[in-house]
Amino acid sequence: MKKILLTGGGTAGHVMPNLALVPELRARGYDVVYVGSYNGIEKGLVEREGIRYIGISSGKLRRYFDWKNFTDPFRVIKGFFEAKKILKAEKPDAVFSKGGYVAVPVVRAAKGRKIPVVIHEADLTPGLANKLSIPAATYVCCNFPETMPYLPAGKAVLSGSPIRKELLSGSREAGLARAGFSGDKPVLMIIGGSLGSVHVNQAVRAVLPELLAKFDVIHLCGKGNLDPSLTSTPGYMQQEFANEELADLYAAADLFISRAGANVICELLALRKPNLLIPYPKTASRGDQILNARSFEKQGFSAVLEEEEITEPHILSDRVFALYEDRERYVKAMEQTAQSSGVQVVADLLDKVCG
Repeated sequence: MKKILLTGGGTAGHVMPNLALVPELRARGYDVVYVGSYNGIEKGLVEREGIRYIGISSGKLRRYFDWKNFTDPFRVIKGFFEAKKILKAEKPDAVFSKGGYVAVPVVRAAKGRKIPVVIHEADLTPGLANKLSIPAATYVCCNFPETMPYLPAGKAVLSGSPIRKELLSGSREAGLARAGFSGDKPVLMIIGGSLGSVHVNQAVRAVLPELLAKFDVIHLCGKGNLDPSLTSTPGYMQQEFANEELADLYAAADLFISRAGANVICELLALRKPNLLIPYPKTASRGDQILNARSFEKQGFSAVLEEEEITEPHILSDRVFALYEDRERYVKAMEQTAQSSGVQVVADLLDKVCG
């Protein structure tokens, strides 16, 4: 039996696409093992799925001053030697990396042992961890056509993001029942990211009466962001986050307000759901969400509203109403693209490098 070693961590966005690959890899006869940090978010997510997990030391590689910059390089070096030992013991036929700083020592160690590596870059421009890993890769997969020029010729593959199969097979009826909706109104769903977004939450709740006149609303507002005063509001369902029920809630929703993280917008594309993206501003990130959102806007998949604009009264509700009226145009653009879930593309590449 051939073996694939998966790596990636630091955020759920570096883990969930890896987990999306596992059923397909197992169906193709691969043994799967995961290497991540000792105590990162990836550990619990991976072990919950019954995948064998091995931890290594990990340090963050920062472009700004932090006292940890003096100690984290030693953790990275330690992680590199730990990864070398793991690769020697496990003897994987290939490594697949979803990125994050824990993946860098694993990928570099794999190159030293001449183990083929496939990398996936989620955002439009490669982050620092993947920039350090790309020289060791056989192939580099990406989500956006605009990413291709940033990648080495001969390595770049426009794959789309690996998406969990269960997200594509939710039940609208179950989602409506979960939310307590009759189905008489279209459903608007708000996703603020894994931790929620205070700014998006505030903007939505400021125009909630206007939205509820037209839609039933599902609001995933993030941990600690519930508003008790709205608990009994007819047509409004708020919860911190969704796990097993997420596929059903996706199926129930007719359109979305979302941040512009690469994984969630690729899920919306695969589901052919019209969406209004509110990317994190450059003041809160390296600007990757803005680039992601503009790419989807250019391709006709999404409408975009800058965070700075949602402070204006009623602009959010006006843009949501406009999106709904023009929803068929967005659906048509999404249906015409070849991009969908990248599971098959990535699995085929792993077959190829494994021989």
